[in-house]
Amino acid sequence: MPYLELSVRCRETEQPRYENALEDVGALSVTLLDADADSSNEKAILEPGVGETPLWGQIVLTALFPHDANALLLLAALESFDGQLDWSSAGFRAVEDQDWERAWLDQFKPMRFGARTFIVPWNHALPDEAKIADAAIVRLDPGLAFGSGTHPTTALCLRWLDELAQRGELQGNTVLDFGCGSGILALAALKLGAAQAVGVDNDPQALIATHDNAQRNDVGEKLAVFLAQDEPAQTYPVVVANILASALDALAETLAARVAPGGRIALSGILKGQEDELLQRYSTWFRDLRATQDDDWMRIDGVRA
Repeated sequence: MPYLELSVRCRETEQPRYENALEDVGALSVTLLDADADSSNEKAILEPGVGETPLWGQIVLTALFPHDANALLLLAALESFDGQLDWSSAGFRAVEDQDWERAWLDQFKPMRFGARTFIVPWNHALPDEAKIADAAIVRLDPGLAFGSGTHPTTALCLRWLDELAQRGELQGNTVLDFGCGSGILALAALKLGAAQAVGVDNDPQALIATHDNAQRNDVGEKLAVFLAQDEPAQTYPVVVANILASALDALAETLAARVAPGGRIALSGILKGQEDELLQRYSTWFRDLRATQDDDWMRIDGVRA
């Protein structure tokens, strides 16, 4: 079934009012895009900090309505809902229905990280290179999750976990995945030999995705998930946090307190240029800190003093 699509450009500060108006007049869905993005310069949004919803400065809101909705009547309703909003840039077009999640999944291919770690979509056969005795295979449906390994921040963490496994530093240990999203890092750690994993996130939907992915990968009994405010305060031999640099800065004391003496930490979600401040920040608690780059993104890892 086709839909009527409405697109309108607005400032970040106006986004909640525009979104409320669209939902009030019956939008079936509302999505947000970076209005100023192009193929070479796009500001990424990763997991927000607690209580934060980071957005771009200029936003394009795209709303879907039933195909038989009247565009002129919709505009009139939107203008009457909030007379201070400017709908003059609004545009309409008809779009055909498709299964967007499945369309994305069809583009997602198996990926290898390090020596043993493989992320493989559910609908894809196991690649030949993953048919090794000690392969750590995570089956994932990125259309139903928050992270698939395709972003450099996640890839950096997966390679780090694979390195730890090669040195025997995951075997039998418990891993904390702070800002777990889909749970991909916790799942990889378990597949690589960790005995237990804990996933923490500030989004309840992320915890549902993590739990479901753990069940599908037959490691559900080894993984516990918590909202940030409910996380038990304890220490772990391995901690990985793939969140925004601002959140890594704000949560530095909390994350440092979660790492056992001699334990290891990996911090990701850091744009190139943001690493120096964080290296200095975490040097209070960690030694042997190093920064590793992938594209425009950085990972910091070190050992708890």
